[in-house]
Amino acid sequence: MLSNEREIGRKRRQERVRKTVWGTDTRPRVCVYRSLKHIYAQIISDERGITLASVSSLSKEVRERLKETKRLEAARQVGLMLAQVCKEKHISNVIFDRNGFLFHGRVRALAEAAREGGLVF
Repeated sequence: MLSNEREIGRKRRQERVRKTVWGTDTRPRVCVYRSLKHIYAQIISDERGITLASVSSLSKEVRERLKETKRLEAARQVGLMLAQVCKEKHISNVIFDRNGFLFHGRVRALAEAAREGGLVF
């Protein structure tokens, strides 16, 4: 049970977006989660129900490049690393799932960096 109005609003947005956003094997879903300190991104195939790849600000490669993990720069690094992992797995076309978070700040920085890295939303 959700007790916070912010959590309830996010859950509603998440359900509303998830009705139309569905990841396939040819076009998997990029799901983003943002906590107070870290940011996480997963590539998910909803057809098979598996996670194809995941990157976060806790990843070793990302942590080596950063001093702080809760700023825009961390989100940009996660987006670039996500695009790099997708290239290795021959994934170029994805659908973006903001997971109920508003599309600005760290979520937007991650998406823009992933686009710069070569992903097509």
